[in-house]
Amino acid sequence: MTMLTLDHAMLAAAPKALRAELRDLDPAEFADRYIRIDGPIALGEFTCSGMDFTATLEFSEHLRTVIAAGNPVAAMTSALYDEGYPLEILRFHQRRTDAGTATFVQCEFNGRRGWAAAIAAHGAESTVRAMIAGLNLLAR
Repeated sequence: MTMLTLDHAMLAAAPKALRAELRDLDPAEFADRYIRIDGPIALGEFTCSGMDFTATLEFSEHLRTVIAAGNPVAAMTSALYDEGYPLEILRFHQRRTDAGTATFVQCEFNGRRGWAAAIAAHGAESTVRAMIAGLNLLAR
């Protein structure tokens, strides 16, 4: 698993719709609010080779492995729906920074909406991490 350091470049990579909320946050506050969100799902192992990826999702009572080629949003949305977590992605924003690929998602779950983010070396991992952060935020 690759974890990269959050810096001001990630805050600058945020979509316009989120920047006003972030203006007064330092990187640690940003990470606590949008990235490091405890909840019902955690990402275990993650591997990526080209467009293929494997992600292990850790639920309270079991593990689920998602193996997909291509679109991580479609694969994760389907897997989460099957597990009883119908997450909808309303907005998706991804941008390369010096620290890695930053992904921002505005999600909806059970009538609640919110933004979440992630940063990782690979875009697929960053996407999966942002989706999990969004679900954990909204499932509270």
